[in-house]
Amino acid sequence: MHQNKNKYQIHLPVLLNEVIEVLSPKEGDNYLDLTAGYGGHASKVLSLTGNYKDSALVDRDQDSIKELKDLFKEDQIEIIKDDFNQASKDLLDEGKQFDLILADLGVSSLHFNEGNRGFSIQQVGPLDMRMDQSQKLTAEHIVNNYSELELTEILRIYGEEPKARQMAREIISSRPLQTTEQLAEVAKRVWKGYSKSHPATRTFQAIRIAVNDELRLIEESLPIWLDLLKPEGRLAIISFHSLEDRIVKNFFSEHGGNYYDSQLKILTKKPITPQQNEIDLNPRARSAKLRAAVKIKIKKGN
Repeated sequence: MHQNKNKYQIHLPVLLNEVIEVLSPKEGDNYLDLTAGYGGHASKVLSLTGNYKDSALVDRDQDSIKELKDLFKEDQIEIIKDDFNQASKDLLDEGKQFDLILADLGVSSLHFNEGNRGFSIQQVGPLDMRMDQSQKLTAEHIVNNYSELELTEILRIYGEEPKARQMAREIISSRPLQTTEQLAEVAKRVWKGYSKSHPATRTFQAIRIAVNDELRLIEESLPIWLDLLKPEGRLAIISFHSLEDRIVKNFFSEHGGNYYDSQLKILTKKPITPQQNEIDLNPRARSAKLRAAVKIKIKKGN
Protein backbone atom coordinates (compact mmCIF):
# COMPACT_ATOMS: atom_id res chain seq x y z
CA MET A 1 0.00 0.00 0.00
CA HIS A 2 2.82 2.41 0.71
CA GLN A 3 3.65 2.54 -3.00
CA ASN A 4 0.32 4.28 -3.64
CA LYS A 5 0.77 6.99 -1.04
CA ASN A 6 1.59 9.79 -3.48
CA LYS A 7 -1.23 8.88 -5.85
CA TYR A 8 -3.68 8.72 -2.98
CA GLN A 9 -2.59 12.09 -1.68
CA ILE A 10 -3.10 13.63 -5.12
CA HIS A 11 -6.54 12.07 -5.56
CA LEU A 12 -8.76 13.15 -2.69
CA PRO A 13 -11.97 11.08 -2.54
CA VAL A 14 -14.90 13.51 -2.73
CA LEU A 15 -17.46 13.69 0.11
CA LEU A 16 -15.73 10.77 1.87
CA ASN A 17 -17.24 11.38 5.33
CA GLU A 18 -20.68 11.95 3.84
CA VAL A 19 -20.45 8.75 1.77
CA ILE A 20 -19.56 6.78 4.89
CA GLU A 21 -22.48 8.34 6.72
CA VAL A 22 -25.09 7.45 4.09
CA LEU A 23 -23.69 3.99 3.31
CA SER A 24 -23.30 3.22 7.02
CA PRO A 25 -20.93 0.27 6.48
CA LYS A 26 -21.20 -2.57 8.97
CA GLU A 27 -18.79 -5.43 9.57
CA GLY A 28 -19.43 -8.17 7.03
CA ASP A 29 -21.24 -6.01 4.46
CA ASN A 30 -20.16 -6.66 0.89
CA TYR A 31 -19.40 -3.63 -1.27
CA LEU A 32 -19.49 -2.77 -4.96
CA ASP A 33 -17.56 0.30 -6.09
CA LEU A 34 -18.49 0.97 -9.70
CA THR A 35 -15.93 3.73 -10.28
CA ALA A 36 -13.19 2.70 -7.90
CA GLY A 37 -10.53 4.99 -9.37
CA TYR A 38 -7.52 5.04 -7.06
CA GLY A 39 -9.33 3.38 -4.18
CA GLY A 40 -10.02 6.38 -1.93
CA HIS A 41 -13.63 5.56 -1.08
CA ALA A 42 -13.07 1.80 -1.29
CA SER A 43 -10.18 1.80 1.19
CA LYS A 44 -12.30 3.49 3.84
CA VAL A 45 -15.45 1.44 3.27
CA LEU A 46 -13.58 -1.87 3.23
CA SER A 47 -11.64 -0.98 6.36
CA LEU A 48 -15.02 -0.78 8.11
CA THR A 49 -16.66 -3.87 6.58
CA GLY A 50 -13.62 -6.15 6.51
CA ASN A 51 -15.33 -8.10 3.73
CA TYR A 52 -12.95 -8.11 0.78
CA LYS A 53 -13.65 -11.52 -0.73
CA ASP A 54 -17.36 -10.81 -1.44
CA SER A 55 -16.78 -7.26 -2.69
CA ALA A 56 -15.89 -5.93 -6.15
CA LEU A 57 -14.12 -2.87 -7.55
CA VAL A 58 -14.80 -1.66 -11.09
CA ASP A 59 -13.04 0.87 -13.32
CA ARG A 60 -12.54 1.19 -17.06
CA ASP A 61 -9.27 3.10 -16.82
CA GLN A 62 -6.16 0.93 -17.12
CA ASP A 63 -4.10 3.23 -14.86
CA SER A 64 -6.74 2.94 -12.14
CA ILE A 65 -6.83 -0.84 -12.45
CA LYS A 66 -3.05 -1.01 -11.96
CA GLU A 67 -3.29 1.14 -8.84
CA LEU A 68 -6.18 -0.88 -7.41
CA LYS A 69 -4.35 -4.17 -7.95
CA ASP A 70 -1.34 -2.79 -6.14
CA LEU A 71 -3.37 -1.22 -3.34
CA PHE A 72 -5.46 -4.35 -2.65
CA LYS A 73 -3.00 -7.03 -3.76
CA GLU A 74 -3.14 -8.87 -0.43
CA ASP A 75 -6.89 -8.67 0.05
CA GLN A 76 -8.38 -11.20 -2.42
CA ILE A 77 -10.87 -8.67 -3.80
CA GLU A 78 -12.41 -8.91 -7.28
CA ILE A 79 -11.13 -6.10 -9.53
CA ILE A 80 -12.93 -5.64 -12.86
CA LYS A 81 -11.68 -3.59 -15.82
CA ASP A 82 -14.81 -2.51 -17.67
CA ASP A 83 -17.27 0.35 -17.83
CA PHE A 84 -19.74 0.29 -14.95
CA ASN A 85 -22.66 -0.58 -17.24
CA GLN A 86 -21.15 -3.76 -18.66
CA ALA A 87 -19.68 -4.73 -15.30
CA SER A 88 -23.09 -4.29 -13.66
CA LYS A 89 -24.75 -6.50 -16.28
CA ASP A 90 -22.13 -9.21 -15.82
CA LEU A 91 -22.39 -9.14 -12.02
CA LEU A 92 -26.18 -9.39 -12.25
CA ASP A 93 -25.89 -12.32 -14.67
CA GLU A 94 -23.66 -14.01 -12.08
CA GLY A 95 -26.43 -13.61 -9.49
CA LYS A 96 -24.43 -11.23 -7.32
CA GLN A 97 -26.02 -8.79 -4.87
CA PHE A 98 -24.44 -6.24 -2.56
CA ASP A 99 -25.17 -4.52 0.74
CA LEU A 100 -23.43 -1.32 -0.36
CA ILE A 101 -23.03 0.21 -3.84
CA LEU A 102 -21.18 3.42 -4.70
CA ALA A 103 -20.89 5.20 -8.04
CA ASP A 104 -18.70 8.30 -8.13
CA LEU A 105 -19.46 9.63 -11.59
CA GLY A 106 -16.77 12.30 -11.70
CA VAL A 107 -13.58 12.37 -13.72
CA SER A 108 -10.57 11.64 -11.52
CA SER A 109 -8.41 14.59 -10.51
CA LEU A 110 -5.49 12.62 -11.91
CA HIS A 111 -7.12 12.67 -15.34
CA PHE A 112 -7.27 16.45 -15.19
CA ASN A 113 -3.75 16.71 -13.79
CA GLU A 114 -2.18 14.57 -16.51
CA GLY A 115 -2.19 16.63 -19.72
CA ASN A 116 -1.56 13.62 -21.94
CA ARG A 117 -5.06 12.27 -21.20
CA GLY A 118 -6.65 15.28 -22.92
CA PHE A 119 -9.20 16.17 -20.23
CA SER A 120 -7.59 19.40 -19.06
CA ILE A 121 -8.23 22.87 -20.46
CA GLN A 122 -5.22 24.17 -18.54
CA GLN A 123 -2.62 21.73 -19.88
CA VAL A 124 -1.56 21.07 -23.44
CA GLY A 125 -2.22 17.51 -24.54
CA PRO A 126 -3.71 15.41 -27.31
CA LEU A 127 -7.47 15.56 -27.90
CA ASP A 128 -8.10 12.19 -26.27
CA MET A 129 -10.58 12.30 -23.32
CA ARG A 130 -11.05 8.52 -23.24
CA MET A 131 -11.64 7.05 -19.80
CA ASP A 132 -10.95 3.63 -21.33
CA GLN A 133 -7.73 3.97 -23.28
CA SER A 134 -8.54 0.85 -25.31
CA GLN A 135 -11.65 2.28 -26.98
CA LYS A 136 -11.36 3.70 -30.52
CA LEU A 137 -13.47 6.87 -30.29
CA THR A 138 -11.49 9.93 -29.19
CA ALA A 139 -12.21 13.63 -28.84
CA GLU A 140 -9.96 14.27 -31.84
CA HIS A 141 -12.17 12.08 -34.02
CA ILE A 142 -15.31 13.90 -32.91
CA VAL A 143 -14.01 17.45 -33.41
CA ASN A 144 -12.45 16.65 -36.80
CA ASN A 145 -15.13 14.39 -38.33
CA TYR A 146 -18.58 15.12 -36.94
CA SER A 147 -20.96 17.32 -38.89
CA GLU A 148 -22.03 20.80 -37.82
CA LEU A 149 -25.41 19.42 -36.75
CA GLU A 150 -23.85 16.58 -34.74
CA LEU A 151 -21.40 18.92 -33.01
CA THR A 152 -24.14 21.46 -32.29
CA GLU A 153 -26.32 18.80 -30.66
CA ILE A 154 -23.43 17.48 -28.55
CA LEU A 155 -22.52 20.98 -27.36
CA ARG A 156 -26.13 21.99 -26.73
CA ILE A 157 -27.28 18.84 -24.93
CA TYR A 158 -24.16 17.64 -23.13
CA GLY A 159 -22.51 21.01 -22.52
CA GLU A 160 -25.59 23.23 -22.25
CA GLU A 161 -23.49 25.62 -24.35
CA PRO A 162 -25.47 28.80 -25.24
CA LYS A 163 -23.35 29.33 -28.35
CA ALA A 164 -23.46 25.71 -29.52
CA ARG A 165 -23.99 26.44 -33.23
CA GLN A 166 -21.32 29.15 -33.34
CA MET A 167 -18.93 26.85 -31.51
CA ALA A 168 -19.61 23.99 -33.93
CA ARG A 169 -19.00 26.24 -36.94
CA GLU A 170 -15.78 27.60 -35.47
CA ILE A 171 -14.55 24.07 -34.70
CA ILE A 172 -15.22 23.02 -38.30
CA SER A 173 -13.54 26.09 -39.78
CA SER A 174 -10.49 25.51 -37.54
CA ARG A 175 -9.94 21.89 -38.55
CA PRO A 176 -7.75 19.94 -38.14
CA LEU A 177 -7.57 20.29 -34.35
CA GLN A 178 -5.10 18.05 -32.55
CA THR A 179 -4.51 19.48 -29.07
CA THR A 180 -6.50 20.62 -26.07
CA GLU A 181 -4.90 24.05 -26.42
CA GLN A 182 -6.22 24.41 -29.98
CA LEU A 183 -9.76 23.48 -28.92
CA ALA A 184 -9.61 25.88 -25.97
CA GLU A 185 -8.52 28.67 -28.33
CA VAL A 186 -11.58 28.00 -30.53
CA ALA A 187 -13.84 28.53 -27.52
CA LYS A 188 -12.02 31.74 -26.59
CA ARG A 189 -12.60 33.11 -30.10
CA VAL A 190 -16.31 32.31 -29.97
CA TRP A 191 -16.76 33.94 -26.57
CA LYS A 192 -14.36 36.80 -27.39
CA GLY A 193 -12.95 36.63 -23.88
CA TYR A 194 -16.28 37.06 -22.07
CA SER A 195 -17.32 34.10 -19.93
CA LYS A 196 -17.80 33.64 -16.18
CA SER A 197 -15.86 30.36 -16.25
CA HIS A 198 -13.21 29.37 -18.79
CA PRO A 199 -14.97 29.69 -22.17
CA ALA A 200 -14.01 26.12 -23.10
CA THR A 201 -15.44 24.48 -19.94
CA ARG A 202 -18.79 23.53 -21.46
CA THR A 203 -17.23 22.44 -24.75
CA PHE A 204 -14.75 20.12 -23.03
CA GLN A 205 -17.53 18.69 -20.83
CA ALA A 206 -19.77 18.04 -23.83
CA ILE A 207 -17.13 16.31 -25.92
CA ARG A 208 -15.91 14.26 -22.95
CA ILE A 209 -19.47 13.04 -22.29
CA ALA A 210 -19.85 12.12 -25.97
CA VAL A 211 -16.51 10.30 -26.09
CA ASN A 212 -17.34 8.20 -23.04
CA ASP A 213 -21.11 7.86 -23.62
CA GLU A 214 -21.55 8.90 -20.01
CA LEU A 215 -25.24 9.78 -19.76
CA ARG A 216 -26.52 6.69 -21.59
CA LEU A 217 -24.43 4.47 -19.34
CA ILE A 218 -25.93 6.08 -16.23
CA GLU A 219 -29.51 5.79 -17.51
CA GLU A 220 -29.05 2.14 -18.45
CA SER A 221 -27.20 1.25 -15.26
CA LEU A 222 -29.50 2.67 -12.58
CA PRO A 223 -32.17 -0.08 -12.89
CA ILE A 224 -29.41 -2.70 -12.82
CA TRP A 225 -27.95 -1.19 -9.64
CA LEU A 226 -31.38 -1.48 -8.04
CA ASP A 227 -31.40 -5.20 -8.91
CA LEU A 228 -27.84 -5.59 -7.62
CA LEU A 229 -28.83 -4.23 -4.21
CA LYS A 230 -29.80 -6.64 -1.49
CA PRO A 231 -33.01 -5.83 0.41
CA GLU A 232 -32.10 -3.03 2.84
CA GLY A 233 -28.92 -2.44 0.81
CA ARG A 234 -27.71 1.12 0.32
CA LEU A 235 -26.89 2.93 -2.91
CA ALA A 236 -24.88 6.17 -3.03
CA ILE A 237 -24.23 8.17 -6.21
CA ILE A 238 -22.00 11.22 -6.60
CA SER A 239 -22.58 13.41 -9.67
CA PHE A 240 -20.70 16.46 -10.85
CA HIS A 241 -23.02 18.30 -13.21
CA SER A 242 -26.73 18.95 -13.57
CA LEU A 243 -27.25 16.44 -16.39
CA GLU A 244 -26.03 13.53 -14.28
CA ASP A 245 -27.78 14.72 -11.13
CA ARG A 246 -31.08 15.11 -12.98
CA ILE A 247 -30.96 11.50 -14.19
CA VAL A 248 -30.24 10.22 -10.66
CA LYS A 249 -32.87 12.48 -9.07
CA ASN A 250 -35.56 11.37 -11.54
CA PHE A 251 -34.72 7.69 -11.04
CA PHE A 252 -34.89 8.04 -7.26
CA SER A 253 -38.20 9.91 -7.56
CA GLU A 254 -39.62 7.24 -9.86
CA HIS A 255 -38.69 4.34 -7.56
CA GLY A 256 -38.93 6.07 -4.19
CA GLY A 257 -41.64 7.78 -2.19
CA ASN A 258 -44.55 6.59 -0.10
CA TYR A 259 -46.20 4.31 -2.63
CA TYR A 260 -47.21 0.70 -2.15
CA ASP A 261 -44.85 -0.42 -4.91
CA SER A 262 -41.91 1.85 -4.05
CA GLN A 263 -38.57 0.07 -4.18
CA LEU A 264 -36.40 2.76 -2.59
CA LYS A 265 -36.44 4.82 0.57
CA ILE A 266 -34.67 8.08 -0.26
CA LEU A 267 -32.06 9.11 2.30
CA THR A 268 -31.28 12.50 0.76
CA LYS A 269 -34.30 14.76 0.12
CA LYS A 270 -31.81 17.24 -1.28
CA PRO A 271 -28.36 16.30 -2.56
CA ILE A 272 -25.50 16.50 -0.08
CA THR A 273 -22.81 18.95 -1.16
CA PRO A 274 -19.26 19.48 0.13
CA GLN A 275 -18.45 21.64 3.13
CA GLN A 276 -16.34 24.71 2.51
CA ASN A 277 -13.29 23.16 4.17
CA GLU A 278 -13.37 20.31 1.62
CA ILE A 279 -13.74 22.76 -1.27
CA ASP A 280 -10.73 24.69 0.06
CA LEU A 281 -8.67 21.48 0.04
CA ASN A 282 -10.07 20.21 -3.27
CA PRO A 283 -11.65 22.94 -5.45
CA ARG A 284 -12.90 20.35 -7.95
CA ALA A 285 -15.25 19.02 -5.25
CA ARG A 286 -17.30 22.22 -5.49
CA SER A 287 -19.85 20.83 -7.94
CA ALA A 288 -20.22 17.39 -6.32
CA LYS A 289 -23.71 16.22 -5.32
CA LEU A 290 -24.38 13.04 -3.34
CA ARG A 291 -27.72 11.24 -3.40
CA ALA A 292 -28.44 8.01 -1.54
CA ALA A 293 -31.24 5.52 -1.02
CA VAL A 294 -32.04 2.23 0.73
CA LYS A 295 -33.72 -0.67 -1.06
CA ILE A 296 -37.02 -1.43 0.63
CA LYS A 297 -37.42 -4.95 1.94
CA ILE A 298 -40.64 -6.29 0.47
CA LYS A 299 -42.96 -7.71 3.10
CA LYS A 300 -44.54 -11.02 2.22
CA GLY A 301 -48.31 -11.17 2.20
CA ASN A 302 -50.38 -13.14 4.58
